[in-house]
Amino acid sequence: MESFLVSLSTVAVAEMGDRTQLLSLMLAAHYRRPWPILAGVLCATLANHFIAALIGVRLGRFLTPTVLDLAVGISLIGMALWALKPDTLEEDRGRRPAGAFVATLVAFFIAEIGDKTQIATIALAAAYANLAAVVAGTTAGMLIANAPVVFLGKAFAERLPLKALHYVASGLFLLLGVLFIVRALHGRG
Repeated sequence: MESFLVSLSTVAVAEMGDRTQLLSLMLAAHYRRPWPILAGVLCATLANHFIAALIGVRLGRFLTPTVLDLAVGISLIGMALWALKPDTLEEDRGRRPAGAFVATLVAFFIAEIGDKTQIATIALAAAYANLAAVVAGTTAGMLIANAPVVFLGKAFAERLPLKALHYVASGLFLLLGVLFIVRALHGRG
C-alpha cells in the first residue's frame, strides 16, 4: 500500500504545471470531448509508466543524471516543434470521439517520454518491489492531476486563443529543453 500511495502522491504533485497538463488543456480545447481524452490519458499513462517501471526495476542503476537531463531536454525541444505544427483536425471537431482518444493516446504517450513523471516512475519502481502498485499509483496520480484540466479546457474552450496557446507552449517547451541540455552538458552542479 505504501508504494501505491507514495507513487500516487509523487506523480500527482509532479504533474502540477507539467507539460502534459498543458497538453491535456490543449487537447480539451481542441476536441471538447473530456471522456475520450481521459481514456487516452489513462491508456497512454498505463503503457508509458509500465515501460518506465520495467526500466526502473531492471536498468535504473545505469541511468545517470546527465543522460536523464539530456533525454528530457531533447524531448522538450521535440515537443516545442510539435506544438508549432498547425492543426489539421479542425473540421472533424465534435464528430469522432475516436479522434480525440487516438490523438490523446499518441500525444500523451510521446509527451511522457523523458517527462519528470516518467522519471519519477523509474525511480519509484527502482525503490519499490511492487511493480503493479507503482504503475497503478503513478497512473492514478496522473489522472487526478489531469482530469480537472480536461474539464476546465472543455468549459473554457470557446475563450481560449488556441494559436497563442501553441506559441506559448512551444516557447516554454523550447526554453525548458535548452535548460535541461545545458544542465546535462555542464553537469548537474
